[in-house]
Amino acid sequence: MGRIGPFELILILCIALVIFGPSKLPQIGRSLGQAIQEFRKGTTEVKKEINDITQEATEDTTSENSKKA
Repeated sequence: MGRIGPFELILILCIALVIFGPSKLPQIGRSLGQAIQEFRKGTTEVKKEINDITQEATEDTTSENSKKA
């Protein structure tokens, strides 16, 4: 399994054109673009939350170690 090459991409677009027709393709592309954008936004938020939690845990551990010393 490799990446999609130019020939495969053209083939997929031609099949989509035949199935959905030329009037629906822009709408489908817009919807797909919005879905990808929302997915990226969601994953960015999750990564930020994980980093915040990890940073808080690290700060708590550091402050506990400095109190012991």
